[in-house]
Amino acid sequence: MNSSAPLPETAFLRPDGSNREAIAAVAQLALEQLLNLGSQADQRSPVPTWQGSERHVGIPAQSVPLPDLLQQLEPLLAQAMNPANPGYLGHMDPVASTASVIGDAIAALLNNNLLSVEMSPSFSRLETAVLRELAQRFGLGDEAGGLLLSGGSLANLQAIALARNWALQVQETGLAGLTQRPILFASEAAHTSIQKAAMLLGLGSQAVIPIATDRRGRMQVAALTEAIASARRQGQRPFCLVATAGTTVTGSIDPLPELSAIARTEGLWFHVDASYGGAVIFSPRYAHKLQGIEQANSVTFNPQKWLCVAKTSASLLLRDWSLLTEHFRIAAPYMGEADDLINLGEVSVQGTRPADILKLWLTLQHFGDRGCAALVEHGLRLCRCFVAELRQRPQIQVATPPDLNILCFRLASDRLTAELQQFLLDRYFFLSLPRFRDRLWLKAVLVNPFTTPEHIRQLFGAIDAFCRDRQIQPDPQSQDNEITYSQSL
Repeated sequence: MNSSAPLPETAFLRPDGSNREAIAAVAQLALEQLLNLGSQADQRSPVPTWQGSERHVGIPAQSVPLPDLLQQLEPLLAQAMNPANPGYLGHMDPVASTASVIGDAIAALLNNNLLSVEMSPSFSRLETAVLRELAQRFGLGDEAGGLLLSGGSLANLQAIALARNWALQVQETGLAGLTQRPILFASEAAHTSIQKAAMLLGLGSQAVIPIATDRRGRMQVAALTEAIASARRQGQRPFCLVATAGTTVTGSIDPLPELSAIARTEGLWFHVDASYGGAVIFSPRYAHKLQGIEQANSVTFNPQKWLCVAKTSASLLLRDWSLLTEHFRIAAPYMGEADDLINLGEVSVQGTRPADILKLWLTLQHFGDRGCAALVEHGLRLCRCFVAELRQRPQIQVATPPDLNILCFRLASDRLTAELQQFLLDRYFFLSLPRFRDRLWLKAVLVNPFTTPEHIRQLFGAIDAFCRDRQIQPDPQSQDNEITYSQSL
C-alpha cells in the first residue's frame, strides 16, 4: 500500500518490517498508558461513577492518528471498572495476570482461528494438550479432554446439549418425536445460564427443575430424590443433573459425592458447574472441597475467575472426549483435516475460536502449581479474616457460612444495606448488592490478589463508622443458631 492510500501508515504492522519503528513508537505510548493505569489503580475508585459523554463515537471521514486516539481513551480508562484496586471485592472478576495480558496481545497479532488445525496448527494442538491435562487434574480419567469457550455460559450450554444428545439421541432428529418431556435438575441457586441453555436447546427454561437449598446454600439431597421420583410419576424424562461448585451469590458447593451417586443410580448425565470453585483443585490443602467432582461426566471451569487469566478463559472438560465426536460434531467440509487431531470448531458450539489457550498456558506456566495454589489459599485466608471480623459484630446478619471465599452479609433492612454499599464505595471498597432469599445482601468475593488482612480490617472499620453514625443496634436474627461458622474453611 502506498503512502497516498486512505489507510494510515500504522494501520498494520507490515510483514517486511518497513514501518516497524512507527508502530514501535505508538506501542510504547500505549504501553506507558497501560502501565500508568495499572500502577496507579489504588488511586482510583474500584467502580468509578460514569461522568463522560458519547463524544467521538461516530466514524470520522479521515484517519485519526493513533497518539490522538490514545488521548481520547483516557476518560474511558479512568472510568472503567478497576479490579486492581485492593478494595475491589464485589465480583468474580479479578485483575488479569501479566502473562495472560501478554498472551492476549500475541494472540491478537497472530489472529489464528482455532476452528481448524490448518488455521492454527500450533495452538489447536496446545489447547488439546492443556485441556486434557486439566481434565485429568480434576480426576476425570485417561479418556478425558476438553476445549475452551468464550465464557462459562457457553460451556454450560454445550454440556447440556451434549447431555441431551447422549441421553435422548436427538442430535439429528430433534425433540419433536419424543413422547416424554425431557427435564433436568439444578439447585435453585444454580447459575441462570442453565435456564438459558434449556431455552436455547428447545427444552424450555421450565425444563430446569429447581431443587431447594439448605441453610448453607447447598442442594438438598432429599429434595432432589423426591423431585426425580415425582418427575417419573408424571411421565417426564429426566436426563441430566447439574451440580454447582461455587454458587454465584454465596459460593456454596453442592454435596458432590451424594449427587454423583444419585446421577449414577438414576442414569443421569452429571454436570458440575465449577466455573468459580474449580480453581480449588490446585490447592493440596483445599482440593478435598471438590470431592465427588471426579465422578462428573462434564465440568465447567473458568480460569478467568480465581486464576486471574484475562477474559475470556472458560473451559468445558469431559470424562469421555470421544462423545463430542459421536454426539455433537458437525463436520466442516470447507476445512482440511489433520491426521492426528480433530478440528476443534467442529466439536464446539463456537466456529470461529480465538487463541485463548495462549494466555491460559502462559499463566499456568508462569504461576506453576505452587502459584495457582497460593492464589486459592490467599483467598481462603482472607475469608478467615473476614469471618473473624463478622463474629465480632452482632449487628450484621450472614446469609450462609462460607464454603469458599465468598461471603454475603447485611444490616437490618434493605435500605440500610444499600446505603452501606455506597458508604463503602465512597471509601474505595466495592461490594456488590445481590438479592438472595428476597433480601439485599452485600457480597464480598475475596479473590483480589492485592487485598490484605489490613484492608479487611479497614473495611470493617468503615462499617463500624457507618453503624455508629446511624446508631445501629445488634439484630437478633444475626444470632440465628442454624447459621454458624463451625464447619467453615
